[in-house]
Amino acid sequence: MAELTHLDAEGNARMVDIGGKAATARVATASGLITMSPAALAAIRAGDAPKGDVLAAARIAGIMAAKRTADLIPLCHPLALDSVTVDFTFEAQGVRATATAALTGRTGVEMEAMTAACVALLTIYDMAKALDKAMVIGDVRLLAKRGGKSGDWQAPPLTAR
Repeated sequence: MAELTHLDAEGNARMVDIGGKAATARVATASGLITMSPAALAAIRAGDAPKGDVLAAARIAGIMAAKRTADLIPLCHPLALDSVTVDFTFEAQGVRATATAALTGRTGVEMEAMTAACVALLTIYDMAKALDKAMVIGDVRLLAKRGGKSGDWQAPPLTAR
């Protein structure tokens, strides 16, 4: 079994020492889906939700969340991100959020991309809950990562699992 990087020899939690690692370009993309009623989806698409522009608020929330990942996830390093994007696509039953985080640094940005996607979806829920309290957030996952010691990685299709 591989050594667990976030535990010391006695089994105590620790932040991984990245001091000796070379800074390299790193990028990660994550996505998730929020499903909802046809009425809620139509209101978001039309920009007619009671709280205003749902996707604009969700985009800003996702970007802000990526920048605060180390405050939310124990043992994550605070990172100076080069960029974060959050994009949305309408699907038959909901909205998919896709977040990409990038930096030149000594550790990856997978958690930042995942955090951005999750908080963007939570914000959609918050902005549209007056229309549909039964919305469901799911399918949150890392889609791809590039750079770093472990190299590039691409998620298999959901049907392949």
